[in-house]
Amino acid sequence: MENILKILEDHANLTHEQLAVMCGKEVRELKQYIAQKESEGVILGYKTMIDWDKTEREYVSALIEVKITPQRDRGFDRVAEHIYNYPEVQSLYLMSGSYDLCLLIEGRTMKEVAYFVAQKLAPIEDVISTATHFVLRKYKDKGVIYGTAEVDERGNCN
Repeated sequence: MENILKILEDHANLTHEQLAVMCGKEVRELKQYIAQKESEGVILGYKTMIDWDKTEREYVSALIEVKITPQRDRGFDRVAEHIYNYPEVQSLYLMSGSYDLCLLIEGRTMKEVAYFVAQKLAPIEDVISTATHFVLRKYKDKGVIYGTAEVDERGNCN
């Protein structure tokens, strides 16, 4: 039944009936399995991916590297909890390498993102430094390719 999770991850809009047919299971059995995985916290939610660049919505995304001082007995968890509660924070990861946390945030403008970093993130007690990288274009996100590749026709003159 584990393949149900992968199918749901890629196609959350399928009905229970469609999933049951795909997996060769009874609808009742499938519904029970999904409900169990939801209650166990294995299935955390269902999301629709939107290509916001094709809408009128104005926004900017930024990837922010954060170096922090880990806390005794809590490691990075206390600072991470503080950061992920901000509504601007879309994703937060503990990383290996030259920085500790990586967060993806969204704001309406670059100025709004800069304000978040300067006024909310940097002043957190255990934050040592930050580095902000603005996302200029999404090509692929969570396995989904955005838009279509532009074809360079210059080399095709015969």
